[in-house]
Amino acid sequence: MTKFDPVLFAKAIADQTRQNIMKICCCEWLSVNEIVEHLNVTQPTVSHHLAILREAGLVEVRQEGKQTFYRLDQGQIMVCCGQLRTTFSADVIAPESVK
Repeated sequence: MTKFDPVLFAKAIADQTRQNIMKICCCEWLSVNEIVEHLNVTQPTVSHHLAILREAGLVEVRQEGKQTFYRLDQGQIMVCCGQLRTTFSADVIAPESVK
């Protein structure tokens, strides 16, 4: 993700399946099939959700032969959360602009 987009970030993390994928991929590289084994969903469903997470810049992708591996990009999660805090903190938003 080159520019932080709070809407894209919020949409990416709003889905329970994507949240589960993020938890599973938190600390290790996993293939789509390994993620499918952890969840009760089909491979196309996992691939669809990974594409959304990838578009939001929330997963790292590593190609190894014909297999693709995914891992949660914890650094990007921290950046996004920090940007949300900065964007929507009371120090940034003037009271008259909230009306």
